Amino acid sequence: MGRRQNDSGFGKFTLLSLFLMGAISCLAVYLFLTVVFSPNNTTASLSSMEHVDGVDDLLNHEEEGGEEEEERPCCDGVEHLELWGDAVKWGSDFRVNSSKECCMACKRMCRGDGGACLCNSWVFCGDRDACGPRFGECWLKRQKDALNPERRDLGDKVMWTSGLVFDKGEGIVGLETDYGILRIKLFPDCAPQSTSYILELLALPHCIGCQIYRSESRGSFWDSEGNHIKKASFGPPFALIQGTFESIGSTFKDIPKEYCPTIRRGSVAWVGSGPEFFISLANHNEWKNAYTVFGSILSEDMEILEKIAQLPTKSDVWNGINVAVLENPVSLRFRRITT
Repeated sequence: MGRRQNDSGFGKFTLLSLFLMGAISCLAVYLFLTVVFSPNNTTASLSSMEHVDGVDDLLNHEEEGGEEEEERPCCDGVEHLELWGDAVKWGSDFRVNSSKECCMACKRMCRGDGGACLCNSWVFCGDRDACGPRFGECWLKRQKDALNPERRDLGDKVMWTSGLVFDKGEGIVGLETDYGILRIKLFPDCAPQSTSYILELLALPHCIGCQIYRSESRGSFWDSEGNHIKKASFGPPFALIQGTFESIGSTFKDIPKEYCPTIRRGSVAWVGSGPEFFISLANHNEWKNAYTVFGSILSEDMEILEKIAQLPTKSDVWNGINVAVLENPVSLRFRRITT
């Protein structure tokens, strides 16, 4: 049944008021999330912001997050990149309409039992003008080393889009700390550019400058499984570990926004466009879909993060928000993991 229309001036004014109220609410949440992760010193490259009046009220917001919406399967790649490798399906004989279809064709060659995928990389030509007669070609390939994929060409003039596909037991890298190795399952199909950067760090002999500098426990606000306790505050503490993946001597380029699901316990996500990152110790439904998630810590390794969350800290104030900064930052080193 259609809604009865009301063309009166009062009706128009009401709609305008509701729109403005919604816009102000969204802006307040955005400013709060930025402030929560932004120090007012030089330990991070994020821009500092002034404290926003009323933002503290968001900390005591009582609305519980609802059921997580069913998310569409990701199948994205990196534009202007051509990956090499042995072809398991020739693009000259296999054409599709989009890069997503090409990616899905590669995914279908994974058994889903944790074993190696027959196809672990794909290359698609989707620029009609640049590709010419090769438009729509989808090359399904097998990398000898998926954590160090063979690149043939990269740059604005490259007409190809490429991506990686990892099965359940693949695409896991180690983040070594003095308290144990955190295993991260990467999401190359959802956050391909983020994954490419992490694989670049993996190829370095050292990640000088990579460290964890902020550590906040779950407090009494989230249970051991990361679920928020009803009517409890949302922090501080904010149940997270924060650090940087910027390696001294390497050039970092801002990473565009990619896959932004609800933050879950174990999620590894960028603060803004990186290289600052955080790992969540809890389910943060209240943060909505604000951060690019490019990986997840294996559940067996969460106890290592819980140890780090209990290390000695000192109080600091970042733009009006109380945070806990580690007295001694934890150095990080990327390592290959044999599965």
